[in-house]
Amino acid sequence: MAKWTGKSRGTLMGYRIFVFCIKNLGVRTAYGVLYFVSAWYFLFLKKSNRYVFYYFNKRLGWHSLKSKIGVFRNYFVFGQTIIDKTAIGAGLRDSFTYEFDGIDHLRKMMDDRRGGVLISAHIGNFEIAERFFGEIDFNYQINLVTTDLEHSVIKEYLESVSDRKSSVKFIFIKEDMSHIFAINEALSNNELICFTGDRYFEGSKFLEADLLGRKAKFPAGPFLIASRLNVPVAYVYVMKEPDLHYHLYTRIAQVKHRDAQGLLNSYVQNLESMLKKYPLQWFNYFDFWEDID
Repeated sequence: MAKWTGKSRGTLMGYRIFVFCIKNLGVRTAYGVLYFVSAWYFLFLKKSNRYVFYYFNKRLGWHSLKSKIGVFRNYFVFGQTIIDKTAIGAGLRDSFTYEFDGIDHLRKMMDDRRGGVLISAHIGNFEIAERFFGEIDFNYQINLVTTDLEHSVIKEYLESVSDRKSSVKFIFIKEDMSHIFAINEALSNNELICFTGDRYFEGSKFLEADLLGRKAKFPAGPFLIASRLNVPVAYVYVMKEPDLHYHLYTRIAQVKHRDAQGLLNSYVQNLESMLKKYPLQWFNYFDFWEDID
């Protein structure tokens, strides 16, 4: 049974090729290169093909042919989000348009100056949310709580081609639980804490909930922490639309104190509505439901 390892796919050379295309030929030309990359993934990544096919076929109920086509399209859209993130970071933000849905919730959420928690998922392109906040003069420090083990050389390269350094700070989850102190300190400074709620490491604490008709495991940490902090909680997603357009969604969560399961159930319901609206933008390439032999 495949588990998520914490590492993202991709090589430095691959990123260099896309950056060259973006800077010299434009975003849409870089999209053209994706047809070849997506075809390679579709032909040779047998395991992830099975997991994505299962998502379309068993969880969304698509027929087999539509599901197979969906696998290719999923890789293609995922590649587009990477290109878009790189292009926006490299100074081409004005090539894109942005739509804000519920941003007033964030402003209201911060009015009492207690900080707040944002919970997102590995769908859409949340990594460009910082650029959205910049567009509306949303001057709050964002702290991303993560266990991400992506190769540092790729991160360093993407930072080197960016037009400005990201202001997002990272809080890395530690076995000694020292990240809890960093989270509390950030909240005491009226900062935002951001979690992704849809991936957990094998051996870590988890909660279960039904997503798309079948029970799945979710990391317990985001929901335990968010339900105990007595601060506002919001679900935030940045979803890709056609024609270089992005749509930011913000919805305030109703949180009962110390009710982590209730918060997870609310999150899953919200996540499911987004997946039904944007089925191709699910980017979890492992046996998420633990239902594949």
